[in-house]
Amino acid sequence: MKSIQIKRYGNSDVVEVNDTASVPTVSTGKILVNVKASGVNPSDWKIREGYFQQLIQLQFPSTLGMDFSGVVEQIGEVNGDAPVDFKQGDEVYGQASISSGGSGAFAELAMANKDSIAHKPKTLNHIEAAGLPLVGVSAWQALVENIGLSKDQKILIHGGAGGIGSIAIQLAKHLGAYVATTVSTNDKQFVQELGADQIIDYKKENFEDILQDYDAVFDTVGGETNKRSFRVLKKGSGIIVSMLEQPNSELMSQYGIKALFLFSQVNRQRLTKLALWVDQNNIKVNIDKTFPLDEASRALDYQKDAHPRGKVVLTV
Repeated sequence: MKSIQIKRYGNSDVVEVNDTASVPTVSTGKILVNVKASGVNPSDWKIREGYFQQLIQLQFPSTLGMDFSGVVEQIGEVNGDAPVDFKQGDEVYGQASISSGGSGAFAELAMANKDSIAHKPKTLNHIEAAGLPLVGVSAWQALVENIGLSKDQKILIHGGAGGIGSIAIQLAKHLGAYVATTVSTNDKQFVQELGADQIIDYKKENFEDILQDYDAVFDTVGGETNKRSFRVLKKGSGIIVSMLEQPNSELMSQYGIKALFLFSQVNRQRLTKLALWVDQNNIKVNIDKTFPLDEASRALDYQKDAHPRGKVVLTV
């Protein structure tokens, strides 16, 4: 089978197409999936470049990729009993990353942990579904589980045109919140169509001069943007959840704000809730660009350099 692998850490020249990779052996608690599409995330090029060496110990050659959508090919035993929730031919989506016990999603066939996948949203095709697991679960964890966002609350979402931000805007609106977001000039119309109430061009305006008394901030940008965000929140009750920055205790006490770092954990329970929400509310997963599997190296560089609007996906 075909698989996208690296034998060492580095930039795009370490990415290789292996046409004769061996099909993963399906063990207890695992499911083999015929991959139709694989989502590309910023963490994929960071893994390629060795950013997470301390967290994820790769055995080279290593197949890249986390998110996928596909069809169940084979089901492993579960303590002697076959799982009843999936059967051969079922359309599923989720993660097959090495770090979650999988074999890597950038491949024609991928082995996934049964707890890292769920039935695919019926309203999405495989390309759209492949773009959803990490960004959808991240938005869900932040807004529903961590912030507890509710009707008429005000939230600022940084990076509203990105993969996570574009889902978070739609989720926040579904929850009945008033949504402000920061984007570049080119992305204003895109986030307006997603439902954003107030749009701030971060290249021309300072959001902290415009917004005040917000209940929550969801930060997918980090750096100085994260620090400046404390100024827009309600003292004593505001909360900021960041995908990139650890809580700053000095700013927390200065502004009386709760701050959290979000480590996304994609599991079947969250994927199932996400799929139900997507199907009920006609949620849009915006696909910025697709690449064939053979061009995974180009796709990773595009994800890194182009600031995609929504998602980049590999078609298998």
